[in-house]
Amino acid sequence: MGPRYCPSIEDKIVRFADKGQHQIFLEPEGLDTLETYCNGIATSLPCDVQERLVHSIRGLEAAEIIRYGYAIEYDFVPPTQLKPTLETKLVENLFLAGQINGTSGYEEAAAQGIMAGINAALRLRGGGGFVLDRSAAYIGVLIDDLVTKGTQEPYRMFTSRAEYRLILRQDNADRRLMKYGYKFGLISEGQWKSLEEKESLIAWTRAYLQSTPYEGQSLEKFLRKPEVDFARLLAINPLLTEKGLPPEVKEQVEIEVKYEGYIQRQMAHVEKFKKMESWSLPPWLDYQEIPELRKEARQKLLEIRPASLGQAARISGVSPADVSILMVYLTSKSGARG
Repeated sequence: MGPRYCPSIEDKIVRFADKGQHQIFLEPEGLDTLETYCNGIATSLPCDVQERLVHSIRGLEAAEIIRYGYAIEYDFVPPTQLKPTLETKLVENLFLAGQINGTSGYEEAAAQGIMAGINAALRLRGGGGFVLDRSAAYIGVLIDDLVTKGTQEPYRMFTSRAEYRLILRQDNADRRLMKYGYKFGLISEGQWKSLEEKESLIAWTRAYLQSTPYEGQSLEKFLRKPEVDFARLLAINPLLTEKGLPPEVKEQVEIEVKYEGYIQRQMAHVEKFKKMESWSLPPWLDYQEIPELRKEARQKLLEIRPASLGQAARISGVSPADVSILMVYLTSKSGARG
């Protein structure tokens, strides 16, 4: 199947036959070039047809085509054949990343590349695997979706796919992930010290706001009001001003204070998720020996071989009742819980 989110013009005409026109964006390729990318008429039709198509667009009657449109087809490995480390289940020490796993070739491919590279390097060093879970990063959502659910079309990563997106923000990416970069030697000592200082200032500011009264309430409660921002606090509190807090610290504190209720609620869901992830499903587990499981569940579990109870619960065709049966079975097996 072709990509759902950037269909060719011929695919648009078939899928949206009721439309009288299709929107096109003319995007300059750069400041110092006359080349323009025609966004919205991606096509692999014959060259003479492409010329007639372009020249039929108002304003492009005399346009010259520098490179004709084309299409590609590629084979891919059903990603359910991969472990969460992106190592293949069938061939030991073989790690796959990118479009071969059924994704698009953009951010999705780059995200897989760094994870597969880290895990391949760890294998060479004799260390364990590195997996980001769904509550830690969009990379975790991407890979978990691929290895647990598979895909029938080029996979794209959208924020809507992440159930914990309230805490997976761009403003806190360093606080969530830099510890791993530092551990793997990808982050310098200077960068790490800067993060530690930032964390210290955030903690100090939160404590100060909670303990400092203002108009019968704490400064923290005052900041929680929709009409109050951090700049307002600086205007009424000299000590905060003298502290010289960096913009990123003020931003983090304001976000944490204003959205604390929502964030705490989501963190409670994350704790439940982590409990499910902590129940390991050993690779030797024979689901055929658990007669209480439904036939579809047994088939899917044997195919995917989930690493944890949490991953098993996310497999299409595995019901909550099946998960409960697995929990009972694991509890009855000493040492099966990890």
